[in-house]
Amino acid sequence: MSSDRFGNAIDPSVGYARGTLLRGSADEVRRLAQAGRVAADFVAQNGVDKIAICTGNLRFYPAKPDDLTVLCEEWIGPGLFGEELRQAAIFHLGGQGHEAAAVINRTSAGIVATVLAHSDATPVLSLVAPGDRSHASVLRGARLAGVSVREVYDLAAVKKALVEDNPALFVITPVTSELSVLNDDLIRNAAAAGKNSGCVVFLDDAYGARFRPVLMGGAPSLSLGADLVITNADKAGLSGPRAGVLCGETEALIPVQAKASELGMEARAPVAVGAMRSLQGFTPDLLLQEAQDGRDLADALEVALGVSRITRSALGPKIDEQDATEVVLSMAAADNTNLVPAEVTAVIGMLMLRDKGIVTVNTHGQPGGRVSIRLKPTSGAVARAGGAAALADCLVSAMQETADHLHDKAWISATLFGEL
Repeated sequence: MSSDRFGNAIDPSVGYARGTLLRGSADEVRRLAQAGRVAADFVAQNGVDKIAICTGNLRFYPAKPDDLTVLCEEWIGPGLFGEELRQAAIFHLGGQGHEAAAVINRTSAGIVATVLAHSDATPVLSLVAPGDRSHASVLRGARLAGVSVREVYDLAAVKKALVEDNPALFVITPVTSELSVLNDDLIRNAAAAGKNSGCVVFLDDAYGARFRPVLMGGAPSLSLGADLVITNADKAGLSGPRAGVLCGETEALIPVQAKASELGMEARAPVAVGAMRSLQGFTPDLLLQEAQDGRDLADALEVALGVSRITRSALGPKIDEQDATEVVLSMAAADNTNLVPAEVTAVIGMLMLRDKGIVTVNTHGQPGGRVSIRLKPTSGAVARAGGAAALADCLVSAMQETADHLHDKAWISATLFGEL
């Protein structure tokens, strides 16, 4: 689509409309800085134990005390824990035992480094679920590499693109950030087709590495036929820190590791140690509890806003940014607004953070991330917010307050950026 349902032009690089306040990445960084200040104020008044993280990402640092003085040492430490990290990654991702592993400072950085290392001046082929899109880092990596991205949604389109474009890199996203899912048979068949065509096949399994096996009975990532797999160290039942764990065939991984090192994307020893401990500490029960909390929250939001406005996923409810804008317009008894949906949901998120310490991607997401209201409660988040009903009430109150100030651009700007 070239425009949203309100007539706002969609920026194809991010998949949503830019506004007059959130005009681009620089303004989103300003919004992120304000979110940090609002969170700090909330913690000062209520304590950190009241913060409710609903981004789907826990970002703690699970290293052991002894790790800090030995393994986190920058020169010798990586050699001491390297094999333990490799084994933890192979076990977590279901490898055969020969694979190599590395930690990149962000999953997005790992994706960009992979595109730069393996696209080889050819279009990047990207397979995602119908109705969804590749992660923004795929597009940004391709732009840096000076190549295009061809997005496809089924096996027939994969095979056609392999013939027409002769790509060197094939990215498969088994589970997107919107939790749209590809089935295992499609992944296997697509990976096999890519390998037969000479592609490096790369699975962006940030969520899927745990989501599919635990919640859907799917196969482990490295058993699906890809050369490389990357997953987040802080999503879907992992504790953090924020990092990308890359694992797969040595000859495919080393060029990515080299490119990441050239560009300062590699994880330093303390982050790599934390990622290793995060993998080692994972149990399916953590993810199953997050899924149950997500169901409870979806139930509460359906009561508060109606079933038609809520999209359920396995990890929690979502409200499309355009649907959220329509709700706010209805509350304001208005027909239109000069705000784009991304700005509306950012304001709602900032008010939820201010009032209940609820952390969402609408306040803490990185530039270019999704702008729908996606509530994926991490362990204990719903309880910290006072329960599912209280969290839902907070969202509705934030929508109403946004509606009350819908045409007050100074108030909107101050809410987003802390600047009058």
